[in-house]
Amino acid sequence: MKRIGTRCLGALRQDAQLRFGVIGLAILLLLCLLAPVLATVDPYYYGPDSLAAPGVSGHLLGTNHLGQDVFSMLVYGVRTSLMVAIVSSMLSGIIGVVIGGIGGYFGGKVDVVISEIINIFLMIPVFFLIMLIVSLFGSDIKNVMIVIGITNWSKNAKLMRAQALSLRERTFVKSAIALGETKMQVLFKYILPNGIFPVVANTTRGMAGAILTEASLSFLGLGDPNVISWGQMIYQGKQYITTAWWISAFSGIAVIITVIIFYMLGDGLNHVLNPKYNQGGNK
Repeated sequence: MKRIGTRCLGALRQDAQLRFGVIGLAILLLLCLLAPVLATVDPYYYGPDSLAAPGVSGHLLGTNHLGQDVFSMLVYGVRTSLMVAIVSSMLSGIIGVVIGGIGGYFGGKVDVVISEIINIFLMIPVFFLIMLIVSLFGSDIKNVMIVIGITNWSKNAKLMRAQALSLRERTFVKSAIALGETKMQVLFKYILPNGIFPVVANTTRGMAGAILTEASLSFLGLGDPNVISWGQMIYQGKQYITTAWWISAFSGIAVIITVIIFYMLGDGLNHVLNPKYNQGGNK
């Protein structure tokens, strides 16, 4: 454990992007945990001060057309964004790893079929597919997370397939087969654990995409109306953009900063986990 901790600290010192991403993620997690303390007002409370400017009547970032405190909504919106990012990316990561690993390791007709399915999903305009599914089955936040997860697994599957194709030729895998272990045992004990590292970095970057997708759906009116989200705040504030710019502006800035944090974290993980990068020297 001490050795792992030393390596993690070394990676944080050497890679600025990873360091920025980890610090940013820590801040977001703190905001999630401390939301009830940091929020000055209940974000679901409809107050009398409609469209109050920032700083007026004790509202740090103003209010929306329903009198809800924008700052409190921003703080609670962190929870929604992180929940969507983590759940949908974990789902897409698991699906991609399993499907890609099966295709790459088993090869033959299985690999051909899986490769064609992956290519089909890569060619489909995923956002429009998500819009269609959400429109048909409802905009509940659970549906949104599941739909984003099951439509964004193809890149992870392609990465895992490439890893499995390489790993199945390694000596330790052939030794396991020679000792009598079944193909499924080899797949889940040796192939997937050793090939998952590029997928971890890609999945982390996928969290940024999931946040943008949820915000886009909410902006188009397809988000969950019962959950506070930054995309929904942008949607609510667009009609007041000339008179109450703060409703959309602050939530838009929150989306941009969070997406940058996850992109930095994903790139940093890719630098640390990519052997070619490490051989060429850290930047």
